[in-house]
Amino acid sequence: MYPPATDGEAPRDVLTGLPGMAVVQQRLSVWDAPHAILLGLRRFDSVNLTHGTLVGDAALAEVAVRILYFASRELDGPCAAARSGASFLLVANEACSRERWQLFAEQLADRVARPIILRACTLRLSPRLALIRGQRAETIDSMLDRLGQTLALIKSQPGRRIAWADRVGKRPGRRAAQLDADFLGAIDGDQIEVLYQPQFSLPDDRLTGAEALARWDHPVLGRIGADALFSVAARTGQANRLSRHIARKAMVGAGGWQDGLRLSLNVTPDDLAVAQYGQGLLGIVMETGFPPERLTLEVTEQALLSDVPLAGRTLREIAAQGIRVALDDFGAGFCNFRYLKLLPLHYLKLDRSMVEGITDDLRDLAVLRAIVAMARALDLKVIAEGIENEAQRLLASQEGCAFYQGFLRARPMTAADFQGLAAV
Repeated sequence: MYPPATDGEAPRDVLTGLPGMAVVQQRLSVWDAPHAILLGLRRFDSVNLTHGTLVGDAALAEVAVRILYFASRELDGPCAAARSGASFLLVANEACSRERWQLFAEQLADRVARPIILRACTLRLSPRLALIRGQRAETIDSMLDRLGQTLALIKSQPGRRIAWADRVGKRPGRRAAQLDADFLGAIDGDQIEVLYQPQFSLPDDRLTGAEALARWDHPVLGRIGADALFSVAARTGQANRLSRHIARKAMVGAGGWQDGLRLSLNVTPDDLAVAQYGQGLLGIVMETGFPPERLTLEVTEQALLSDVPLAGRTLREIAAQGIRVALDDFGAGFCNFRYLKLLPLHYLKLDRSMVEGITDDLRDLAVLRAIVAMARALDLKVIAEGIENEAQRLLASQEGCAFYQGFLRARPMTAADFQGLAAV
């Protein structure tokens, strides 16, 4: 997500592993289209006072993970983040509209505000975000000063969560109602695109399949990623319809793949909240003719929280038809190991935060080894996500990971481009 620190750069933050603030400021000063968000946590001092600093530190570490994960999923360009106390600075070299940056910030705020489940308690944090789009003539100090002033202002206003650090009043953006209408038109008009993130085996680097990812190229806001897309769908009551649309389109697009290549689909909380989800998915499998034994469902902990028994029944019904199940984003947050016993799992898919430090941090490497050993004992294969350099790939292979995906080999691509990759 961000380059490793080099000699002369500020040291990384001990708690979160993020690079120093000076490193992020340097990125901001040289990028052509810099955007920035300063995220603060309202009344965070009360967390330390009530639960202690160890709980507070765990919460801050989780916030950092959520920021990095969401940014890596939603942004196409390079980005970096840093922490100062209970505030986080996220900068991105992203050529997007003001409205798109506002939408990204709203979805990021939603993700940070989700409950943080710790051993001793469950926390609900209240994020506040100041936004800015960089101007070539403006100094970095001036940008950071405006962000700081804006964040301090909205922290004192209970009903306000996001504000632009403008010298002048905020220009009108795209209203939520208009965005909802745009989305309904897009799904009716088959404008939601499916891209494929290739996956490879270790250690032979053979192409094994791809994860299907939803994208919406909005005519005004630009490209909208899956998390923001599903948030709009949930607001309009169309989350299940969007999920079925993506599954059908992904299976049709993968219908011509050569034998052995697998297709992975993401399962949302709204999917597993419906008792008939399994029947509906199997109906799409029959309709498209996609072989169920080449299909994998990727399920996150978030999708399981509302009703674990129902999720278990649904996944067992699906697995009985030859479809495999992966526990996705493993290590992103506080995973409940009970799921490993209750669910019909075939894979553990490591979150990128579990692999990005394995080449230079012995503790990260030790954690990876422990997870792989546990997976092996449970007869589960490990998929490493977020592999961005050859050193990470080699080490993941040496430690026993079975598969990987990441920008080292390929970014998400169209069905036609994937066919071309498979034909090489």
